[in-house]
Amino acid sequence: MAPVAKSPQVFSNLPETSNRSSRTIPGAYLALGLLLAMNLFNYIDRQVLAAVEPEIRAAFFPGQDPDGPEAKTYSGYLASAFLISYMLTAPLFGALAQRFPRWKLIAVGVILWSLATGAGGLAAGFITLLLTRCFVGVGEGAYGPLAPTILSDCFPVSKRGKILSLFYAAMPVGAAMGYALGDFVKKLDSDPAHQSWRWAFFVVVVPGLILGILSLSMRESPTGAADAVSTRRRMTWRDCRFLLRTPSFVLNTLGMTAMSFGMGALAWWIPDYLEVNKVPDLFGLGARTVFGIITALAGLGGTVTGGLIGDRLRVRLPGSYFLVSGAGLLLSAPCVLLFLYAPFPWAWCMIFAAVFFMFVNTGPTNTILANVVHPVMRPAGFALNIFVIHALGDVISPPIIGRVSGYWGTRVGFTVVSVFLAIGGLLWLSGARHLQHDTEIAPQRIA
Repeated sequence: MAPVAKSPQVFSNLPETSNRSSRTIPGAYLALGLLLAMNLFNYIDRQVLAAVEPEIRAAFFPGQDPDGPEAKTYSGYLASAFLISYMLTAPLFGALAQRFPRWKLIAVGVILWSLATGAGGLAAGFITLLLTRCFVGVGEGAYGPLAPTILSDCFPVSKRGKILSLFYAAMPVGAAMGYALGDFVKKLDSDPAHQSWRWAFFVVVVPGLILGILSLSMRESPTGAADAVSTRRRMTWRDCRFLLRTPSFVLNTLGMTAMSFGMGALAWWIPDYLEVNKVPDLFGLGARTVFGIITALAGLGGTVTGGLIGDRLRVRLPGSYFLVSGAGLLLSAPCVLLFLYAPFPWAWCMIFAAVFFMFVNTGPTNTILANVVHPVMRPAGFALNIFVIHALGDVISPPIIGRVSGYWGTRVGFTVVSVFLAIGGLLWLSGARHLQHDTEIAPQRIA
């Protein structure tokens, strides 16, 4: 893909590309703290379903082989339902951000997904649970594309990599808390009908509602303030063509899609793998809790490490964000395979390494999205990215890998996952040569 020619400078008083403002907006760290807490519960709500997936499958498919391809495929649809509604509504909320305050839209989303998560605990059947997960996706569709744009408007390019890495560090921690919560309610299960998994959905409702109410009091950050870029007009749909003509945006999105495919399948099916293989407790902790702790520690370490290394190398290697991300994912792929063949407890070391290297890209890849897109177009850019990476990634991977595993075993399914991770790493490495140019012309890239 050829680099995009420089667009004509449309706005007056646009800065030169090297001078992107070093100003941090007042109230930026308060916004970071609130959005970080929301992101934590965002991923608790997402992964708590995967944590209790074996119990849900046993409850809703009693007449089928719970380890057969049919039951596993339908179970995978629960993850897909959430992601389909999430990816379809994210562009809608990205467009609404042009007309309504982003904090108000986020408040609506957080309150909606919290109520929908609680409703999932009341589901009497599979279809009802499927619908509640759709509404969770709608709520998160308001949050996903808007939260990083608020942070990008609060913090300048020089700090953005560290800030977004910190923000996305809530992903592994929240996911780990979701897994641990599922394991906790499983151990408390004294109900002969095995319905205690419902409490895993109930306990996250109140914190989410509190966070949604708090966001209503937040003041809107001026679009592009931290970039010192004029934003005198709104984005039009014509402007979106620049996203598809920006090599860094396209290659970054494709790499994130491949990673999303692999990560989505792993997050969904590892609890089942641990259950089927009767993985023993470690230090008195259940296997799902151990996996949750590993996800938290390795994911947090990988996220922070990737952000720090990417920022540190940026001056000497303009494509550092791509290089760090690509190298991490290429290292993660073989660790997934080693996890399948290593005996426990040594297999835990392999999954720790796989998760660590998988999360190295989190801060850098989202910083790429923020840096190569004009501030006016950021909500649309993040929304388009969300749509693509989920539509072609973790929306389809849980049922696909579930069916593959049902027919040929988990090892074959996870081998497919490792191939997608390697493809994502190669796509990111190929984007390194475009990043400096695309970052420099981003303030001018609007029709």
